[in-house]
Amino acid sequence: MNSQGSRSLSLYLHIPFCKTRCSYCAFNTYTQFDHLVDRFVDALCEEIRLTGAGANGYQVHTIFFGGGTPSLLTHGQFERLFGALATSYTLLPDAEITIEANPNDLDRAYLAPLRRMGVNRLSIGMQSSSEMELRLFDRRHDNEAVVRAVDAARGAGFDNLNLDLIFGVPQQTMATWEASLRQMLALQPDHTSLYALSLEEGTSMHNWVERGKLPAPDDDLAADMYDLATDMLAAAGYGQYEISNWCKPGHECRHNLQYWYNEPYLGLGPGAHGFANGVRYSVIRSPQRYIAALLPQAEEHSAAAFPLTPAVDEAVTLERDDEIAETLIMWLRLTHEGVDRARFARRFGVDLVHLHRSLIDRFTHDGLLQVDETSVRLTDRGRMLSNVVFRELV
Repeated sequence: MNSQGSRSLSLYLHIPFCKTRCSYCAFNTYTQFDHLVDRFVDALCEEIRLTGAGANGYQVHTIFFGGGTPSLLTHGQFERLFGALATSYTLLPDAEITIEANPNDLDRAYLAPLRRMGVNRLSIGMQSSSEMELRLFDRRHDNEAVVRAVDAARGAGFDNLNLDLIFGVPQQTMATWEASLRQMLALQPDHTSLYALSLEEGTSMHNWVERGKLPAPDDDLAADMYDLATDMLAAAGYGQYEISNWCKPGHECRHNLQYWYNEPYLGLGPGAHGFANGVRYSVIRSPQRYIAALLPQAEEHSAAAFPLTPAVDEAVTLERDDEIAETLIMWLRLTHEGVDRARFARRFGVDLVHLHRSLIDRFTHDGLLQVDETSVRLTDRGRMLSNVVFRELV
């Protein structure tokens, strides 16, 4: 068994196509590439086959279609992908299968066949209920589209539904943020993810702020927004299990838990990242180059060392200390669990507190960490200053 210690595998499939590009988006996405989508699906099926050939002994327990906009794919294209997955991997019967979706792509006629194919979790990009903020984001939908999408999802049989919101946005006020939270809660999702805006270079919003067309985000206001959300979600019966994620009991996102435990997952599709067999890797970003790498004419690919394929752009085998650091940073994001000391010791052969005694003592004294016999966790104050803790651990 590799040092990661788990034989449960998660698959992330990146669908890089969008109809429009959101002003805050720094993901590997492309517009006006409709002519490539079908060939891309062929290439993704080949990548699934190649990685599956080396995944003996692994059982897939989560699949996540992210993007981009996976809801742009047709039923036929999803059927091809699910056929390749079923042929190439051992899928557990209760696997969590998530699709990210844009609200105005969704109606019952589109969703019901996906539910029958086995998709059992839907993540809808609500982002805001404010029409002004949605225009600022260059989103394609309005608030009514979110309401219709949730109704369609429930009607199609989805009982595990996530809604995303963004806070800390230029020109956003506490009033508009509270209104978005109330609207989201009125729709009664089973899970919600709340993300603080990150201004990434190359995005439209970053350029607007740099040129003075928008004010810079207010970090103190964003912190107050986070506190408000924490209080409102708790009052509505949602438990916070990770810094940015809340859910009703039993609806934690199993796919994201795989990331936070730093357990093995494969990233498939242009620009995706993966970590398996001790190797962290990234896939070619360009859809054209990705397709060319996987679908050369009349060439049969042989299996490379798992998890590598001809579409991998960069790969590095992690040293033990690097894997420990990455694992701690991810695991500490879990607000209730924190780092399970016994599980950490089984994986790395050393107790976390012994390994980082001086740092842990200092952060405990400063009120950022809470330590007991079973776990090491961020305190409420530590969550707000988590980057300080993470930086020291690296």
